[in-house]
Amino acid sequence: MCFLYLRNVKRIVSNHKRVYRIYRELELILRIKPRKPLVRDTPAALTVPGGINEVWSMDFMHNILDDGRAFQLFNVLDDFSREALAIEIDFSLPSERVIRALDQLIQRRAGPSAIRCDSGPEYISQTTMQWAEDRGIHIDLSQPSKSQQNTNVDRFNRTLRYELLNRYHCASLAQVQGHATAWMWSCNNDRPHMGLGGMTPKQRLAMAT
Repeated sequence: MCFLYLRNVKRIVSNHKRVYRIYRELELILRIKPRKPLVRDTPAALTVPGGINEVWSMDFMHNILDDGRAFQLFNVLDDFSREALAIEIDFSLPSERVIRALDQLIQRRAGPSAIRCDSGPEYISQTTMQWAEDRGIHIDLSQPSKSQQNTNVDRFNRTLRYELLNRYHCASLAQVQGHATAWMWSCNNDRPHMGLGGMTPKQRLAMAT
């Protein structure tokens, strides 16, 4: 990731072995304990979108403030470019709030043909389903216990938790939203994605337009 960032974002040409040697000398290596593989049924194949706004993915996360109050994060991702479209944060995010956030996104850019999500109550409520039907958007619900079918936003959530939620202690929602907005900009403009061949979402969008 460091090598891709230097080459693709900062345009610094360097040998990847040299970058790795410096990486080791700075003791930046983080050892990850391997997980025991789980035997699962083969999920349905994940459809790969061919362009921007074909498929969005959305999901919820949970965290707590310094005073112990729990809050939610509602994340929306474009599956083609891996661009983070929105991170909505509040103490409660019912289906009406989800719809309002999606409508605001659609006003800024063309709406998606489909939205991937799990079977959470905010997604499968009659209000959400009717909203999607009125706009001609297909709600693609993942199969129970088949998180691989929403793998793009799951990966996004893991990175968000590791780099943002586990890093900062916040006393208010405004602080969380401020950190999240800055992190989302960096994720879209500075972070190389292995699923994009080492490009950033911004670079992928530039190639697609």
